[in-house]
Amino acid sequence: MPSILSTSTSAHSRTRAALFTVPLVAIGVLGTAAAPAVATTPPPPKSLTCRGEGIDPHALVRYRTEAVIHAPLRTIWKLQTDVKRWPSWQAAVTTTERLDHGPLRKGSAFRWTTPVPPNPTTPATSLEITSTVEQLKHHSCIRWTGPAVGEGLRIDGVHVWNFTRVRGGVRVSTEETHTGAEVEANVPAATKILRQGLEAWLRDLKTAAEAPTHNQAH
Repeated sequence: MPSILSTSTSAHSRTRAALFTVPLVAIGVLGTAAAPAVATTPPPPKSLTCRGEGIDPHALVRYRTEAVIHAPLRTIWKLQTDVKRWPSWQAAVTTTERLDHGPLRKGSAFRWTTPVPPNPTTPATSLEITSTVEQLKHHSCIRWTGPAVGEGLRIDGVHVWNFTRVRGGVRVSTEETHTGAEVEANVPAATKILRQGLEAWLRDLKTAAEAPTHNQAH
């Protein structure tokens, strides 16, 4: 933006200078007068990580959300890592299959399916997702990656979960990124679908973990 250096005292020049001064103050280039506004702007939250690894920093489609779940951490962790039982408490998960055995750990893989609503670039479809656990810290975090394939659609995803004890329960935070030609063709629509999916997942996890019968069983 050009500097306002005019020294004319005409009404036209003063008006022109005043009009230019407003946006300059707003974006903080006039120095101390704008400093308080800049100082009070909160920095963007850092991306979630697990053992130092996070989401795809170059992905155009991304979403992050969190919720406090009033249940023991062991209950929440069991629900989240026992992937074979996801369909019993997640409405959006239709099938799951572990591709290895034993507790979920680094290198574990699982295949699962979930419906995807129609959007401006692809029809309604069912995604088959093959996820591989890349990082895991017991009762703390999980990070998995993998492709999701459906009719006319392929998504490469990175998904991170953090579990933090807080007063009265556990704060569960999740962040996911999607890449692929179809989702990148309409980023707002793809981001909306991702947002709806993650928020529904957290709601279902909260409902399942806080259920009295489930807590009594654990």
